[in-house]
Amino acid sequence: MMNVEQLQECIGHLTRIGVALTSEHDLDKLLDLIVTEVREFTHADAGSLYIREGDRLRFAASQNKTLGMGIGPQPADAPSFRNLYIPINMQSLAGYVCETGQVLNLVDAYQIPADSPYQFNRGFDQKTGYRTQSMLLVPMRNQQQKVLGVIQLINSTSKDGTVVPFDKDMESLVVCIASQAAVSLDNAQLTKAIKEAHLDTIYRLAIAAEYRDEDTALHLKRMSNYSQIIARHYGMSEERAELVLYASPMHDVGKLGIPDAILLKPGRLTAIEREIMQTHTSIGAKILSGSQSELLEVSRIIALTHHEKFDGTGYPLGLEAEDIPIEGRIVALADVFDALTSRRCYKPAYELEKVMTMIRGDRGKHFDPGVFDAFDKGFQEILDVYNKYRE
Repeated sequence: MMNVEQLQECIGHLTRIGVALTSEHDLDKLLDLIVTEVREFTHADAGSLYIREGDRLRFAASQNKTLGMGIGPQPADAPSFRNLYIPINMQSLAGYVCETGQVLNLVDAYQIPADSPYQFNRGFDQKTGYRTQSMLLVPMRNQQQKVLGVIQLINSTSKDGTVVPFDKDMESLVVCIASQAAVSLDNAQLTKAIKEAHLDTIYRLAIAAEYRDEDTALHLKRMSNYSQIIARHYGMSEERAELVLYASPMHDVGKLGIPDAILLKPGRLTAIEREIMQTHTSIGAKILSGSQSELLEVSRIIALTHHEKFDGTGYPLGLEAEDIPIEGRIVALADVFDALTSRRCYKPAYELEKVMTMIRGDRGKHFDPGVFDAFDKGFQEILDVYNKYRE
């Protein structure tokens, strides 16, 4: 039985877990948060969370206090098991719990009888020198009693650091938390699916507005993801950076009003043609104006200002420095980077080294120095997007 101090500690953890599970909708953050809270709640040294995907379990979150894995800032070469898969069958502990829906509370994983329907894989311990002993594995059931995943806790520790079995009194509480977590996971997955469908709709509308070819779709995906990465490294909140991701694909919607003879001209534009082309910023802002939606208002700002330059020589308003909205300054760099690294009807794609030299030379002139520095910080992520959506 738990004493008063333990009961008070449990109530505090349960309160925090309940608030966290109802307020966090980012799926990856939610999964890490579930492991953190349940691990601390049970005094577990390590914990993992598996998500059911078809006939496999995906290793979605993992923490190990002794090895420093998944806790606090991680070095670039830190081992990661995220997104590894194991089959759902009776051979593994997590697979068994997912398949049967039963709880496993093991005193020592190394002492499982040979004739048990499940066995412990010692591969991780042998590789890292870790010693897995007590384990608690709990199914995550949603309101329809479907098992969505498995929470796995390892090595409950006493105050003096000794590994002890997981308390039976804790077991039922972890089952309740796992059920709460399953409902939150359901909601987070639904939110993610809605966001993905929403973003896909935005891409399709933007493509329709510019209607050209497949290169347009890839351009929109690249530059919008570049914009989000830059926004994050500039210091924007995740929510604001995500808004930039959603708003930036509409940056060239004003090209609806530009004749194809100018838009697709395979060569330099005349001065008059250039003036006509530049009106796409004002046309886009007009198309997107008058809405109460924050998304469309940010889209309007981006459409109007993504060709402004930090030194005041851009168009259509000739704004300078901080007078240019930050969203416009971010998309300006993302759009130019993608234009330079992509093939166009009037030019080939330039090599990355040349592009970086050109962009770096425009720091403080075309581009906000702070935005360039954010771009530089997130460059590896930008390269990942570049390679993922290459023409």
